[in-house]
Amino acid sequence: MLSLGTLVFCISSVSLSHLVHATPVHEPHSHFNRHAFHKRNYVTPDQRSSSYDYVIVGGGLAGLVLAARLSDDSSKTVLVLEAGPNGDAVPTKINVPSSTYYDSLLGVAPYDWVYTTVPQPNAGNRNMAQPRGKVLGGSSAVNGMYLVRPAQVEVDAWSSLIAPNDKTAAETWNWSNFFTALKNIETFTPPLPDVQSVAGMKYDAASHGTTGKVHATYPAYMVPISSTWLPSLEGAGIATSPDSYSGNNIGGMFALSAENPSNWTRSYSKSAYIDTLPPRPNLHIITDATVERIVFADNLVAGDRVASAVEFSTGPGTPVLSVNVNKEALLCGGAYGSPHVLLLSGVGPKDVLDGAKVTVQNELPGVGQHLSDHLSAGVAFTSNVDTQGTIKSSGSVFSQSAEFNSFINSGIAYVNGSRLFDGDASFSTFLSSISSAVDSSAASLVPSQYDPVVQGYKAVYQTIASSSYPTTGLIEILFSINSAGAVSIQVGLQQPFSRGRVYITSPSVYDAPAIDPQYFTHPADVTVMRQAVRLVRLIAQQSPLKDALGEELKPGTAVSSDEDIENWLRGAVGTEYHPSGGCSMLPKDKGGVVDANLKVYGLSNVRVVDSSVFPVTFSAHLMTPTYALAEKAVDIILNGNTTPSGGSSNSSTSTTGNDKTGSTSSGASDSGTSSKTGAAMGRVSASWLALFVPFLAALLM
Repeated sequence: MLSLGTLVFCISSVSLSHLVHATPVHEPHSHFNRHAFHKRNYVTPDQRSSSYDYVIVGGGLAGLVLAARLSDDSSKTVLVLEAGPNGDAVPTKINVPSSTYYDSLLGVAPYDWVYTTVPQPNAGNRNMAQPRGKVLGGSSAVNGMYLVRPAQVEVDAWSSLIAPNDKTAAETWNWSNFFTALKNIETFTPPLPDVQSVAGMKYDAASHGTTGKVHATYPAYMVPISSTWLPSLEGAGIATSPDSYSGNNIGGMFALSAENPSNWTRSYSKSAYIDTLPPRPNLHIITDATVERIVFADNLVAGDRVASAVEFSTGPGTPVLSVNVNKEALLCGGAYGSPHVLLLSGVGPKDVLDGAKVTVQNELPGVGQHLSDHLSAGVAFTSNVDTQGTIKSSGSVFSQSAEFNSFINSGIAYVNGSRLFDGDASFSTFLSSISSAVDSSAASLVPSQYDPVVQGYKAVYQTIASSSYPTTGLIEILFSINSAGAVSIQVGLQQPFSRGRVYITSPSVYDAPAIDPQYFTHPADVTVMRQAVRLVRLIAQQSPLKDALGEELKPGTAVSSDEDIENWLRGAVGTEYHPSGGCSMLPKDKGGVVDANLKVYGLSNVRVVDSSVFPVTFSAHLMTPTYALAEKAVDIILNGNTTPSGGSSNSSTSTTGNDKTGSTSSGASDSGTSSKTGAAMGRVSASWLALFVPFLAALLM
């Protein structure tokens, strides 16, 4: 969800000589007003109740959606455990859109997990950065704010993979139903007239929502070089998309951004779902609380283990605290965090758990497997005209305005294989070589000894090769103009066949998970990126962009042969911040971790709700589909595991669910120290007095 390295500039229809000194086109909107929001129901660990109906592990993008929606019902108690801070100490770094480039929290503890991969042999043997937000709002608080939707063929491929397990339930994840949820999450605001006249973006308002929690719009200002993007793409044979949000995103576009047009601030899960809530005594949020593991009861329900409690701590060596789970534990830790917690809880492949000295509670080979990620690299040029970075470095009054600082890169294009390989015939040959290699790839590239995982790799591989790969965007091209005096046109791999894993080597949550995406293990991936580099060079030669660019800085014109470009890519690529998989929604016999209702196989009351459940990769940034996933997850929970066919209503009114308790209690003691699994839970929710007293105290502080 984080595409921080991408920036877009657009030149207006005036002559290039007028671009050197960009001027504002609108009066800046009012600045962000922190005092307009309610103080949340933050509590300290000592103020927590002994039990909650729903314990949400991770206060990131999906976790806060669940917290807000589930606590709509005042009879349900909800606890959010977030490992990072609440973010209130760094409002400018989060709220001002341009801070994503110039004052970023990426790589800054404690707001980033600061993960790295294990050495990647096919990418220069590097330990590669894997930033993940560690703050309320998660990565939606620190990312590049792109709101991009996947293609219909990709979503339908996802639905088809889970359908053999439960066709009726799988229908909730088909395009028709998911499209409704995608629209319902957003409130769309069209571009300002001057912005549209510069950038030339096209859109269809009918494809967007008007009542959702997340604001979706375009920046208040477009750097004039932005006007070169779409016509230069067309010169290279990439048509402008008339509507890239209704299931076909092939072509050039300006992506929507998660910005609030009333004050030009970031719209993210905390500001959209939590800050706008009225006071709620049934919702508690504890920050700086790292979940250590889920505790399971001794008894089984219908043959499944029952989560009875969640243990957490506030730092290495601090006491382990516990809260009981009355109904469900909901994992929302992201592509790395959710498999990490499952593994630490004894749920996963036996060989991994044995190696980390974790007792096996539920052997599930797919946990941590099917990991995928988008890779990106940029071809850089000197710039003859102003970029965002040039204006920013000037220190002018305009460069400090809310209007200017609302600008973030959004000029992109999704390109299919036929365009990358210069025609259907050449691409068909390439695709045939991929399709014929499924067995050899499964035999040599799957990082698991367990047959279900291998079979799942083959199922996903064959589905992608036959359904989405032939027509969907294999590459994202991004126009990045945030550097002073330079422009980077980036290429992002969207449909990798390389798959990796997340695993643990220690029973401690404070030892980071081992992350191995296995970048470039499948040869098709580097070939596709090589073709994209060649296409970028062609785009740079088209008018009017070519008149704004100078010499190629990176990789440089000397890097020209196929071998040269591929070698450069291996040392230059980095994450595009879109990891997925690890808890894939697949049949259990295909290495799946969750079913179509997001429940973990073998566990009666544990679900995973985040990007780790996506079994296929999307030609999209993952923020938008993850919001839609979370909204639909709430509907599933409130409907008692009956997957509704329509999208979420996104209602803020109270809704009573039909959840089945049937869970057990671990009997957390008042002292808050770690407790053992205990007797059956079927008890009434925590007393309202216990929940309300800390809330009242917080209001009086």
